Amino acid sequence: MEVDYDRLFKELLQTFFEEFILLFFPQVHEHIDFQCVSFLSEELFTDVTAGEKYRADLLVETKLK
Repeated sequence: MEVDYDRLFKELLQTFFEEFILLFFPQVHEHIDFQCVSFLSEELFTDVTAGEKYRADLLVETKLK
């Protein structure tokens, strides 16, 4: 049985998002309204100048205080 570590890591980030931000980005934590957090599905970004495409697996949409 193979473990899907990518999916588990994303679930951990979603479950402990506020704690993650507090630990790694304490200056940012004080400005985020954690009552308005929603997780978005995969997004594709294009760097128009370089012509390269990037994929974001997990995006967080939130509001600032």
